[in-house]
Amino acid sequence: MLNGKTVLITGGTGSFGKKFTETVFAKYPDIKKVIIFSRDEYKQFVMQNMPQFKPYLSRMRFFIGDVRDKERLYRSFENVDYVVHAAALKQVPACEYNPFEAVRTNVIGAKNVIDAAIDRGVKRVVALSTDKACAPINLYGATKLCSDKLFIAGNCYCGSKDTRFAVVRYGNVAGSRGSVIPFFQKLVAQGATELPITDMKMTRFWLKLEQAVEMVLEALENMHGGELYVKKIPSMHMPDLAKAIAPNLKLKEVGIRPGEKIHEQMITKEDAPNTIELNDFYIVLPQIKMENKDIEKHYPHAKRVAADFEYNSGNNDRWLTVEEMRKLISEI
Repeated sequence: MLNGKTVLITGGTGSFGKKFTETVFAKYPDIKKVIIFSRDEYKQFVMQNMPQFKPYLSRMRFFIGDVRDKERLYRSFENVDYVVHAAALKQVPACEYNPFEAVRTNVIGAKNVIDAAIDRGVKRVVALSTDKACAPINLYGATKLCSDKLFIAGNCYCGSKDTRFAVVRYGNVAGSRGSVIPFFQKLVAQGATELPITDMKMTRFWLKLEQAVEMVLEALENMHGGELYVKKIPSMHMPDLAKAIAPNLKLKEVGIRPGEKIHEQMITKEDAPNTIELNDFYIVLPQIKMENKDIEKHYPHAKRVAADFEYNSGNNDRWLTVEEMRKLISEI
């Protein structure tokens, strides 16, 4: 699919961007070019000097730019075949305190990506979403829900152009920077006598970074335009995760934080009438009518979910045990 093609990743120096780049060079040895588009020149410098990218630097380009800057996006999208949009302001407290900055990056930036992709003739765009965009209770989630809606509507907005847009939604990635696993591990290394749990009933999905990358690649290959993909993944109880990391430490319930949910939500009951199911993932179909686009026919083996269907980490039918989590943590 990507052999002979040029791919651009916004926010490409982040955890996802680096893993995505590493994966596509390994999986598509004849890929033409990978463009890393991001704001931080130091992170680009660090990425250029990482050993896994050294063999591919002749086919990598590093663009300093911000998705808020439409003119810079237009320049960087020249002769690009596929775009993966990973750039976003993601820290919940920072977005609450700096709300319009979140709007400028996550909403206006999304519109800029859509405009540039259509006008530059990009073939396919996959935007990364988050569980916090599902029934949002904080500004970050609200801006990402707006972004999701913009990308889905981009399939109508493009008119006669061939650009297609889809969205991939997932939650916290196990072991990623800022997630709970390295936080717990740091506390243990510092000699903590107990681990903080916000709520003993709290659950989360377990997603590896490799799975997020594979889902995006699957979307790029199979998308018809207008899909919101949600991967089927197992859940975990947060107290069990703490036991997997430090079985002998006490757990202290510290209370839920502002903007946080007991369970990660991916698909609401309100989305059920527009949701279809395949073996490995769900697809939320667009609510708006798209001319000449019957997405459901593009997936002949899919089936409709139940009318009261809801997908969250608390009602999952796949759960990880303490032993399974301990093994998975050792592989991160």
